[in-house]
Amino acid sequence: MSNIEVLPELKQIIGALLFAAKKPLTSREIRKALVDAGASYGGPYQQFAEFKEDDILAAIEELKNELVQSSTGLCIAEVAHGFRLQNEINCGPWVRTLLDKDQTARLSKPALETLAIIAYRQPILRSEIESVRGVAVDQVLRNLVEMQLVRVTGRSELPGRPWLFGTTQRFLEHFGLRSLEEMPGMEELKRMVPVEKPERTKPFPAMEKELEQQTQQAVTEEEDESGEAEEAD
Repeated sequence: MSNIEVLPELKQIIGALLFAAKKPLTSREIRKALVDAGASYGGPYQQFAEFKEDDILAAIEELKNELVQSSTGLCIAEVAHGFRLQNEINCGPWVRTLLDKDQTARLSKPALETLAIIAYRQPILRSEIESVRGVAVDQVLRNLVEMQLVRVTGRSELPGRPWLFGTTQRFLEHFGLRSLEEMPGMEELKRMVPVEKPERTKPFPAMEKELEQQTQQAVTEEEDESGEAEEAD
């Protein structure tokens, strides 16, 4: 049996690194792993330390295409300024079922609203978030910080120097974004959500009269139903 060790290709090493990493890896981080491994193990391993970031990016692209062609259920996604090995989107329901993620990873509507305000207006004060939402956000904000989707970015120069909040790297990973620039702009949101022209606000007396008419109509309908029921008996 031969004692000659067969070294993997660059794309194989990158695939293994992406699989083992707990977060997206940048091409710089991958190259650092190659350099450090070459320094630690020496010999034939040093040759991989000579690869540049362009070589790594080319190998990632090659690996990405091979995963698509082989239909393995895995793909390489570019998120949070790095690369991540993940399941294909159409396999998500089975993965979520296995990991029981539907209950733990789902964000409530108040949490999503608060997160959207922070994402688009960061850095932002808690009082500014509350002025937009119209309710206290202490608990929601605390939950978002615990989920590592929001972090404290600094202090304001206002009296008392209150905290400023912004999104995290985890936020980008959670929503599959490469950077904040990939978030839909206000114009895109307007195109995505049809905006109906609001009706003219009615003066209070007119509204009061309309409510009274609706109440009377509801009572009449209820009496009619009761009468029909008695006749049926």
